Amino acid sequence: MTAPTVPTVTLLNGLNLPALGLGTASILGDDAVAAVKAAISAGYRLIDTAENYKNEEAVGQGIRESGLDRDEILITSKFNKAWHSVDGVRQAWQASCERLGVDHIDVFLCHWPNPDQDRYVEAVKGLKALLDDGSIRAIGVSNFKPTHLQRVLDETGIVPDLNQIQLSPYANRADARAWAAEHGMVTESWSPIGGRDGALRGDPLLAEIGGRHGKSAAQVVLRWHHQMGLVAIPRSSNPGRMAENLDIFDFELTDDEMAQVTGLGKGAEAEVVDSDNAGH
Repeated sequence: MTAPTVPTVTLLNGLNLPALGLGTASILGDDAVAAVKAAISAGYRLIDTAENYKNEEAVGQGIRESGLDRDEILITSKFNKAWHSVDGVRQAWQASCERLGVDHIDVFLCHWPNPDQDRYVEAVKGLKALLDDGSIRAIGVSNFKPTHLQRVLDETGIVPDLNQIQLSPYANRADARAWAAEHGMVTESWSPIGGRDGALRGDPLLAEIGGRHGKSAAQVVLRWHHQMGLVAIPRSSNPGRMAENLDIFDFELTDDEMAQVTGLGKGAEAEVVDSDNAGH
């Protein structure tokens, strides 16, 4: 079977980012190497990792062993709060490059704002410095709320290219999506099919919608992300599941179906990690 062609979204700084990628959180060692190779073989061209995942070396090895040139793969990685300063971000970038075995990272992200530390604005300034000298191709943040993003904008004039947040139909984060849309920033969804409890995969509405299109509930969810203009990075180490997740570009949800999926949102009751009180 021919790997599907994944469409792209264009970030503020001009980078064309695949509209769906592979998340690698908690996939370690040889399993991570195998997962990355399988994903690339299936057609993925966006691979997401992080310092905190402790798998950058394995992700880099998987990319090298895939047989594709480095420039055909977009790598996103993230740094921890210890590096929240202009010089610290450069040190974090250098360390991530060394672990990955690359000379640049496409999108580098501040993993959590950690507002109690009160240095995330300096971290974004550090990312801008890396962008300016070509060390990265786009500025990323992760788990930032609109209040964090507005402060960055007010104090620096910088709008990041990308905000990676926990987002699914149950937790559809309307406030964060609205801020991003207003400022031209792309929202990237981690845990896009929900948590490990599998509730979304078993949701009867999603199964019903999927049945109309010959697709699974998970594929309906990922198609919803795509039609919402979001970039989803479902995590998987299963080659069959990877292929299923990528097979969402040959059908379209109707406006009514999109509204039904969005209507699954639980609002303030959604289980979302609070980035004012969590982070590393």
